[in-house]
Amino acid sequence: MKTIPVPTRDQVSEGSQVIFDQFQKRIGRMPNLYATMGYSEHALKGFVDFDAELSHGVLRAKEREAIALIVSEINGCAYCLAGHTLAAIKNGFTKEETLDIRRGKTNDEKLNALLQLAQSITINKGHADPQVLENFFAAGYNEAAVMELIGLVTVRIFTNYVFALTDIPVDFPLADPLN
Repeated sequence: MKTIPVPTRDQVSEGSQVIFDQFQKRIGRMPNLYATMGYSEHALKGFVDFDAELSHGVLRAKEREAIALIVSEINGCAYCLAGHTLAAIKNGFTKEETLDIRRGKTNDEKLNALLQLAQSITINKGHADPQVLENFFAAGYNEAAVMELIGLVTVRIFTNYVFALTDIPVDFPLADPLN
C-alpha cells in the first residue's frame, strides 16, 4: 500500500508554502497533519479558513475544544486527541476534565448538552437524536450555535480522516488513554 509521508515545505506548492510560513511565524513549526494537508493548497487553505472563521462565532474556545475532543475520541484520532488535549488545557480545562469530555460527560450541564449533540451528530452521520437536539436548545444554545457545531464537527472529521488515512507521526505529546 502506498504511504503518504509528511511533506517538507519544498515539496508543496507555493500556495501551501505561504501557509507553512504563516504557521512557522505563528507557532514556530508546521504541524505534521497540516503539512500533510498541504499536498493540496486548496484543502489546506479551505481547512485553515473554515477553522479560523468558526473561531469567531458564538461558541467559546472551551466549547470548541470540547467538540474537538469528543469527535476525535469517537473517530479514534490519536493525532487530534493529542493536539486538542493541549489546546483544551491551554483554554482552561484540567487534564481530568479533558478525559471526562472524551467520555461524553462533564459537571457542566450546558457543556453536556453540547457534547451530547456533537456526539450524536458524529455517531449518526448528521442524523442527531431529536431529544438531544431539544436538550441543546433547552440548555440555552440557539440556531447559530447548532450551525457552528455542525461546522466544527465537520472540520474535526476532516482532520480525523486525514490522520486515519495517512497515519502520520503525532508531533504532540500523546493524550492519556481512557480507562
